[in-house]
Amino acid sequence: MTQYNISIMERLGYTSDTPQLDAIFAALADPTRRAILARLSNGEATVNEIARPFQISQPAISRHLKVLENAGLVTRGSDRQTRPARLNAGPMSEAVTWLEEFRSHWTERLDQLDQLLNELKKEQK
Repeated sequence: MTQYNISIMERLGYTSDTPQLDAIFAALADPTRRAILARLSNGEATVNEIARPFQISQPAISRHLKVLENAGLVTRGSDRQTRPARLNAGPMSEAVTWLEEFRSHWTERLDQLDQLLNELKKEQK
């Protein structure tokens, strides 16, 4: 994000004090990265093993893995030849917690709307 965009967002009252959460959502926003996470949920894999079902290059898969790694969703092994990737689902709990806050907010709002609609129906009868 450019400095200009950041200053506009700050003037609007937006500041990101959750860079980890931002990185997690940015990583999850891409369907290829979500597919990589799904693959890694079955166990660790090398870049070549991960790249096999995709129609993209191995360097592109490596870039996706780097984004996932920066978000804390993937860890890489220390073997310099294969560097297997492993799923690290722990950071997703922060995203789930954030989403749950909104879910409870909107559930409450929808319950209020439902109650209002029921009252309006009763008044019409």
